Amino acid sequence: MAVNNKPKVIEIISPKDIWQGPASAPVKLVEFGDYESDACAKAHEVVKKLLHAYGDQVRFNFRHFPLTQIHQRAHKAAEASVGAAQAGKFWEMHDILFHNRKHLGSASLKEHSRDAGVSDKHFLNRLIDSFYGWTVRADLMDGLALGVRDVPTFFINDQLFTGKPTFDALSKAIDEALKGKRKAPVKQRA
Repeated sequence: MAVNNKPKVIEIISPKDIWQGPASAPVKLVEFGDYESDACAKAHEVVKKLLHAYGDQVRFNFRHFPLTQIHQRAHKAAEASVGAAQAGKFWEMHDILFHNRKHLGSASLKEHSRDAGVSDKHFLNRLIDSFYGWTVRADLMDGLALGVRDVPTFFINDQLFTGKPTFDALSKAIDEALKGKRKAPVKQRA
């Protein structure tokens, strides 16, 4: 009888693959953020209003960019959201983490995961073992490659947004992106 000693490969759902809104939305809004940041918490409220205001016109993706030199618990919080994503609870955990950004220790993160509806009995062990650490680091590296240096940083249809992330400023940029999508009809080949 042959024994298979190969380690079991566990596929991790990456934050870059987790979106809110329909795939057909003409505007893709991507934020690089940090769960311990007050500015990101304010931007989180703005994003919720934008998603409500624009409905199926906007698709949103949150990528992790923990500023660990000033926010020591941001990386572990990001790992917790990735862990929640494995149970299909990323957005629930995302909201809870911003709401509780002053309480992001490991025990609190386990409690937050329960509140988000995660029932994985390995959640805390994986958090302590940094099981999702490389996934968060991949987001950080992607952000650095795109020129992200601070949070929150937004991209609208892959273009860096360079204003204050207020509802009015982001709405104006989204409106411009929507107009741009309408102006560029697909050319037919002859």
